[in-house]
Amino acid sequence: MNIHFRDVQTGSVEARAVLEIAEGVFLNEVTILNIEGETVVEFPKKSFVGKNKRTFYIDIITFEDTDKRIVWELEIKEAYQVWRKKNKKVLVYEEK
Repeated sequence: MNIHFRDVQTGSVEARAVLEIAEGVFLNEVTILNIEGETVVEFPKKSFVGKNKRTFYIDIITFEDTDKRIVWELEIKEAYQVWRKKNKKVLVYEEK
């Protein structure tokens, strides 16, 4: 699996990832979060409003079991850490 990252640095969002899951097949908008110092992988979801005006969410990608999901998350986290070592964060502060 090829993984390409794009730096975001907005709030708890560290980066976005695009996964090439097969040759020429890409999964966009995988989000890398920093929640209380821990790296968390969030897969994309589709949202829609039902007849009762409630918002429902459906996973775009599903796994047959949690073990496969955990393996994907670990692979993405490892690739992110390698990428982050090569691409350090640059924080820009405005003077007031």
